[in-house]
Amino acid sequence: MTLADRVLGFGAVSHVRACLLLLLIGLASFLPGLASLQPMDRDEPRFAQASKQMLETGDLVDIRFQAEARHKKPVGIYWAQAAAVAAGEALGVPRARTQIGLYRIPSLIGALAAILLTYWAALALLDRRRALLAAALFSACIMLSAEARLAKTDALLTACSVAAFGALARAWLGRARLERQRGPASLGTALVFWLGLALGILVKGPMVPLFAGLTALVLCLREGSARWLLDLRPRLGLLLTLAVVAPWFLAIAWKSGGAFFGEAVGRDMLGKVGTGAEKHWGPPGAYALAFFATFWPGAAFAALAIPFAWRQRGEEAVALLLAWIVPMWLIFEAVPTKLPHYVLPLMPAVAILTVLALTRGALDPRRPGARWVAGLVVLIPVGLTLGLSLAAWRLDHALPLAALPLLLAACGLAILAWAAFAQGAGQRAGQRAGEGAREGALALGVAASVLLSGAVFGLTQPVLQSLKVSPRLAAIRDALPCAAPLVASLGLREPSLVFTIGTDLAMLNSGAEAAAFLREGGCRLVLVEDRFAAEFAAAEGGQPLSPAGRVTGFNINGGKPVGVSAYAALPGATP
Repeated sequence: MTLADRVLGFGAVSHVRACLLLLLIGLASFLPGLASLQPMDRDEPRFAQASKQMLETGDLVDIRFQAEARHKKPVGIYWAQAAAVAAGEALGVPRARTQIGLYRIPSLIGALAAILLTYWAALALLDRRRALLAAALFSACIMLSAEARLAKTDALLTACSVAAFGALARAWLGRARLERQRGPASLGTALVFWLGLALGILVKGPMVPLFAGLTALVLCLREGSARWLLDLRPRLGLLLTLAVVAPWFLAIAWKSGGAFFGEAVGRDMLGKVGTGAEKHWGPPGAYALAFFATFWPGAAFAALAIPFAWRQRGEEAVALLLAWIVPMWLIFEAVPTKLPHYVLPLMPAVAILTVLALTRGALDPRRPGARWVAGLVVLIPVGLTLGLSLAAWRLDHALPLAALPLLLAACGLAILAWAAFAQGAGQRAGQRAGEGAREGALALGVAASVLLSGAVFGLTQPVLQSLKVSPRLAAIRDALPCAAPLVASLGLREPSLVFTIGTDLAMLNSGAEAAAFLREGGCRLVLVEDRFAAEFAAAEGGQPLSPAGRVTGFNINGGKPVGVSAYAALPGATP
């Protein structure tokens, strides 16, 4: 009996053990770097800053980034982040409102909930052992690992989506009591469905209803009837949904004069549908190509499950999973705006489908090309080991030496995962030994992912100081010998700078404005990006000033090097 078989056997003894094991995997994957990773421009600090301003102003209805209305997403994520930070303050966390790790707690909770709900959803289709394996495979995917440590909406959105899917699965599979052992969906299942929809609306507007509604539509067309949806108690559910979402939507409609809906729907959502919004255009097929990275380590095995899914598409369980995955995937491929996290809510179903294929002997290493496809599982850890080492050397002239043992161990486990899969070539596909080898391959992939997560986020990213431009500039401000300096920035306008410096950070447009800002008296600091250095010097009369500090680094969002000099004016001194 292999170690993977023992771990799965231990978890499959009871639901409590399975959930504890999944939580352990999730925490081991998601906690490294949660607090030390810098605010990642641009979306994350926009969310965090808007939540911080809710705490500063006490206004829990309107959403703002500095003076600008941020009418793109509903209020759910901001409330969750503000609550996490308020709890941190109550517990005595120093400078809680600028600790990005506190703002990431809702995403961490959302990712953990998504794992547990994937297990619950999989139990409608698989036995406990295989449901545990499917949830573990989803927990290991790179996309979830990234979103779990970013203060954004997508981890919570995924939890809401998979909750709705699990309830929908039970309603679909239990729609004919006399023909199936499973009965109709219970009241509790119906409540899970509608709460998933309601909370999903508060987090990201229409996305969860779109996921669930399109799936239900496809299944209704297949069935030729929508009566099975009555098991979800739609009247009660709609009332519950309205009770949850209506108060804030009515409040923001009144407060913004209806502007929220025009911005959120007219510009944000429809803008992404019509054009490649915010420089994120991508061609059809981009998600399919990116999938081999975003769903690693399960992507290669999921690709091997595609022929099984096509052959068995008439089977109810497979039809259900395909109804969740395929229609929305095609829509995302057709929409010009491409961001890798858009398809994250579909990945729990992909993980379940992959394990379902495994249980049917469809992940057969004897199939032509199967072992070559499975070999792709090795590429990501090897590529990250080489790429991160090169990046650290080029940007900071350092190597992530502390991370190298874990990076190499992750590479080794990925190779063992491929070898375990290939081992089944000598076994008949239906034999338990062959299936155990393939279960072991997936389990080894999960273990490789846990090590890789710790190596990348826990040990490598602290070495990459060139990427931490805003926190280093904030440290210059904190080192000034005067309290509460006023700060302005000329050139650098990243949201992470607003979050780390403060809401009152002034954004300047010219060297003359920067020079005038320093002359206004009191304790002041102006940050001047290099491309404005000559203009600022000219405004100062050509007399060179001694900077209070200087930061050089690499702007991830712009994809180019950046240099910023900080000039201070202290009380009683002439700048």
